[in-house]
Amino acid sequence: MPLTDAAIRAAKPKLDQKTTKLSDGGGLFLQVERGGGRLWRLAYRFNGKQKLLALGGWPAVSLKAARSQREEAKSLLASGVDPGRRRKAEKLRVGIDATNTFALLTRELIEKKRREGKTPATVEKNEWVLSLALPILGERPIGEIGSPDVLAVLRKVEERGRHETARRLRALVGQVFRYAVATGRASGDPTVALRGAITAPVVRHRPAITNAADFGGLLRAIDGYGGDAGTRIALQLLALTFVRPGELRNAAWPEFDLDVAVWIVPAARMKMRREHRIPLAPQAIKLLEELRPLTSRYRLLFPGQRTTERAISENTLNGALRRLGYTQDQMTAHGFRAAASSILNESGKFNPDAIEAQLAHQEADAVRRAYKRAQYWDERVRMMTWWADRCDELRRGGSASAS
Repeated sequence: MPLTDAAIRAAKPKLDQKTTKLSDGGGLFLQVERGGGRLWRLAYRFNGKQKLLALGGWPAVSLKAARSQREEAKSLLASGVDPGRRRKAEKLRVGIDATNTFALLTRELIEKKRREGKTPATVEKNEWVLSLALPILGERPIGEIGSPDVLAVLRKVEERGRHETARRLRALVGQVFRYAVATGRASGDPTVALRGAITAPVVRHRPAITNAADFGGLLRAIDGYGGDAGTRIALQLLALTFVRPGELRNAAWPEFDLDVAVWIVPAARMKMRREHRIPLAPQAIKLLEELRPLTSRYRLLFPGQRTTERAISENTLNGALRRLGYTQDQMTAHGFRAAASSILNESGKFNPDAIEAQLAHQEADAVRRAYKRAQYWDERVRMMTWWADRCDELRRGGSASAS
């Protein structure tokens, strides 16, 4: 006879038995304990074996809920699935999901980037950006995080006016989820639905002095810099080589061969992960010879003050430009690249492809990229010598037009 709520409430264990079973039919019964507990159990057979499935205790699991679990179990049995084994697998999955938090997956992704040879600066930047999401998402299981949860994090960053940071954070959170999908710990990337959901950052080109006469004034100001000699030489070399500031700041002495006048930046330190060869004009070699007594006992050309194992920061170079009177809207350490590119192209003396090759800009076609490296090397050597001489001319206040 099926059970009723009244019968369950009135049920008492028999005095001569430790437990009493009250059947509801279909294998479902209520186990009444001597201590007063009432536990739902489901008896069933699978592959010829008698099994027992715990469904929870009454009243937390009502009679209606217990019957619903019985029907679910019957449906699984009809499909050839053991409900007991399914229950154990589900508990295991929930346990695994609970340990696969956003913070854990973030750490794994950062370590993966390190193993893949990403530059320390890039890894540190990615780690810092992702840290902005950790206070809210960090301890949550990766599989439970949806688009609204990620958007809430992005909105907090966006509200502080950091639109570019919010954009980068969305992209990096997406990388975390795609890594989780690839490793079987998430089913999708919720950031895909957020494209266009945050304010697009206003594109601002890096400030640079591209007028030849004004650039000559900048070179004279740098020559008169009264601060650290290494910082002055770094700015002077930036002007002559127009590499990315990070490539110069992290330059190591073994990368330079002054006998053949070439600086080879290893692929690991290049933005595009390809080795970059830089012809050194006599003026650049002279600066390196001046720097040698100051830092040649270290690995780095421009070691930091706190530890010689790490390079000076870009703030050191930009700070020197500020002390020289140039605001952040006028010139930055990165601006030497735009200045050189502009003046070299305006001269009309060199193939634009040779200039692009010297700037180490990406070339989509691999065959064309290899051709450019080989075809324009001699021209780049001549170009770098001409550029150094042109800088000397502008420094002396010579003609602003290329001769």
